[in-house]
Amino acid sequence: MLKVSNKIRLFSVKKVNPQLSVFAGFSVVILCGTILLLLPFSHQVPSSNNLLDDLFVAVSATCVTGLSTVDTPNYWSPFGLFIIMVLIQIGGLGVMTLATAIGASLLQNLSLNTKLKTSAEVRGNGIFNIRAAVFGIIKTSLLFELAGAIILTARFMIRYHYDPLRALWHGVFHSVSSFNNAGFALYSDNLMGFHDDPFILIPLSLLTIIGGLGFPVLVQLRKYWRIPRRWSMGVKLVLVGTAVLLPLGTLAIAGMEWNNPHTLGAMDPATKILNSFAQSAATRTSGFNNIDMAHLHPATLMIIDVLMYIGGGPAGTAGGIKITTFAVLFFIALTEIRGEGAVNVFGKRLDRGVHREAITLVLLSVALIFCSTFVLMVLTNFTTDQVIFEVVSAFATVGLSTGITAALPEAAKIALIILMILGRVGPITVAAALAHRRKPVLYELPKERPIIG
Repeated sequence: MLKVSNKIRLFSVKKVNPQLSVFAGFSVVILCGTILLLLPFSHQVPSSNNLLDDLFVAVSATCVTGLSTVDTPNYWSPFGLFIIMVLIQIGGLGVMTLATAIGASLLQNLSLNTKLKTSAEVRGNGIFNIRAAVFGIIKTSLLFELAGAIILTARFMIRYHYDPLRALWHGVFHSVSSFNNAGFALYSDNLMGFHDDPFILIPLSLLTIIGGLGFPVLVQLRKYWRIPRRWSMGVKLVLVGTAVLLPLGTLAIAGMEWNNPHTLGAMDPATKILNSFAQSAATRTSGFNNIDMAHLHPATLMIIDVLMYIGGGPAGTAGGIKITTFAVLFFIALTEIRGEGAVNVFGKRLDRGVHREAITLVLLSVALIFCSTFVLMVLTNFTTDQVIFEVVSAFATVGLSTGITAALPEAAKIALIILMILGRVGPITVAAALAHRRKPVLYELPKERPIIG
């Protein structure tokens, strides 16, 4: 009887598909969010609700993107905005992460099924410390969001004379939106009205950067922040990549837009640097805009495309292919140029399986962006740089736009909905599926070398 029970248990484990469960979890949250946003009292004008627009915003919030087909503060009621904030929080933390936290609170032991699903979502290397990892993620998120909300609330009250309740609401909403890299704001011009206020832009930028590092980085920094030698290769790649990309993005935006009268041109030098930094921080992850995206130089749009595509750290709230993926490809290319054998990074040899994971993820993402760009160019009359910008922003779940989102035809909006879901859940499922192959190949075929280049 014991043998039969063990066989049944083993069979059920084999049937578990953690990656599909993550996708299904996000789909259920999006469906529930859409239903709530369709309610009449979710809108300022009850009769203004539109299924496609409400679905689009529900997907954008759950996938922590920030793209919107409607004017956020004038279209949604306070209840609707609250639902959007909740969807942002769920999407940022992760559906399976929250489900595991609830299960751990109600049950003494988590099932193997639950551990596998959560491990796939948080990109964990094991399933034995899932409970501690999940509660660590939630506590870390809430701590930073609380700190950001306090700072922002105080600023809204002191500088802008908001009443305490309104200041608290704006502080909490923008803190949640920035840490979860969502980019939703309670202003029609997003953050452009605060372009001269460092006490708004800097806290939001720091929350964006911290949230974009990824939870594994935050956990290791909390435990070993004084002992860099204990940091894993992934943590070092994210920290070094962020330290390189953030100032490069700042310099690129400042250099290209310094004299542009529609963006930075009318500002004083200190404000230009502030806005370049804030926009660089938001570009790779959150999607807030403190300068007018519609008037950027085409070369600046191309630079931002690249930064959005790279994104932030893995297993966090950021989008894109992730800094680690980009860094792995960089070191593979560098090793090949040098004519070396193994790929060595920070004194350690890179697992050869990671080579294939990175290459596969990049090729699939490029193919998806290419196909989506082609579809939108067929469906719309917008310029190529505008379409590419919109597509990359949707795939990388950034949320920046040149202002064309609301003007897109319904078919194009549906295409972006699919792209946002794939951009948020796709890299998780693809990377986890590649990393957790159940049947290793026990033989190799004869080797042959085709001509490259």
